[in-house]
Amino acid sequence: MTHRARRKQRDTSRASPADEPGHDVVPLRGDFLEFLGLVLAVGALALVVVRPELPEAFVRALSSSTAGLVR
Repeated sequence: MTHRARRKQRDTSRASPADEPGHDVVPLRGDFLEFLGLVLAVGALALVVVRPELPEAFVRALSSSTAGLVR
């Protein structure tokens, strides 16, 4: 299914539909990305609550790999 980015009616303005407030060229894309971000944030928070040693291990691994790059 093809989604047309421009309207078939002639407008007096030369702005694209994406420039109009409240109008997305791809409908519901922002809602999906917002939902995906919330799912990732909740998943990370749940992982930290269930396994509190994971953030410490992640920081330790990140710092050791960064220190290895500096040498």
